[in-house]
Amino acid sequence: MTARRKLATDAWGALLQTHAALVPAMDRELQSRTGLPLPWYDVLLELATAPEGRLRMSDLADRVVLSRTRVSRLVDELVARGLVTRLDNPEDRRSAYAAITKAGVAEFRASAPVYLRVIEQQFAANLSDDELASLARILAKIQKSAR
Repeated sequence: MTARRKLATDAWGALLQTHAALVPAMDRELQSRTGLPLPWYDVLLELATAPEGRLRMSDLADRVVLSRTRVSRLVDELVARGLVTRLDNPEDRRSAYAAITKAGVAEFRASAPVYLRVIEQQFAANLSDDELASLARILAKIQKSAR
């Protein structure tokens, strides 16, 4: 194995292991403090920050990095809780929108400080501002080339 390939596979492995460790820990913390599972919060975050508080289901799936089937189930759960509603897409009958409700916005706003605190404690606590900025630039570069 070349030195570059070893560096690449070591970095990739570290990224996967970090993700595998952080996501469940963040999910547990968010749920225990707010009652919201992390995937629900992610959906509310994307909808709350989208124009008009809504996204096509396919766009929502892309943003939260889940399969369309999984996003559809999550949206159904959020609809049942009154946090999201489904809207027909008048321009394309094959697709629908997910839209955040007033209750969803309130739940999102109440949970956001906890989410941000969890990011700081679980993800950023051992990194300097310069390291965080570098990491953000590096990951953005990888994202751009992956698209």
